[in-house]
Amino acid sequence: MAEKNKMALLESLLFAVGKPLTIKELADFLDVRENEVEKLTQELEGKYNHPESGIHIASSHNKVQMISNPADGPELNAYFKAEISGELTKASLETLTIIAYRQPISKEELEQIRGVNCSLIIRNLLIRGLIETSENKNDLATTYVVTIDFLRHLGLDSVKDLPDFEKLNNDENLAQLLQADLSDGKEE
Repeated sequence: MAEKNKMALLESLLFAVGKPLTIKELADFLDVRENEVEKLTQELEGKYNHPESGIHIASSHNKVQMISNPADGPELNAYFKAEISGELTKASLETLTIIAYRQPISKEELEQIRGVNCSLIIRNLLIRGLIETSENKNDLATTYVVTIDFLRHLGLDSVKDLPDFEKLNNDENLAQLLQADLSDGKEE
């Protein structure tokens, strides 16, 4: 893979994952040595880490993450505070319901079920503390599950106490549809 392609792939991965990744994870993903990842990370820092850029690359304790410019923090905090203080939208409730019944579920699976991009909704549900991330040890995929706060708000002890949980959680038709659609997407 050409160095430019490695740089673009690293940049894409950091953007798409949205969480800190270790140098080792990045090296394994790019199929390069760790010192090569450190070099590529420094180049990305040179590209992004200046006052005029809204995006920065943060590196700490052998981890790297794409973040917003720290100088924009007050404005972003005001935006997020206003955005999450209201009631949940219909789309947020739908997404939360899908996560509750199909957890752990990836963003890709959620979007397959809903048919639309779920990034902002997921972020809002995370900020509100209704869902949390759950790592899939087999790959870098992040999955989502509901939190204890979600259960507490509903007065439940477990997701298994949700109406028709067993039926909806184990729906074979939906599982087959998801598997087929996700497999088709990987062949493109």
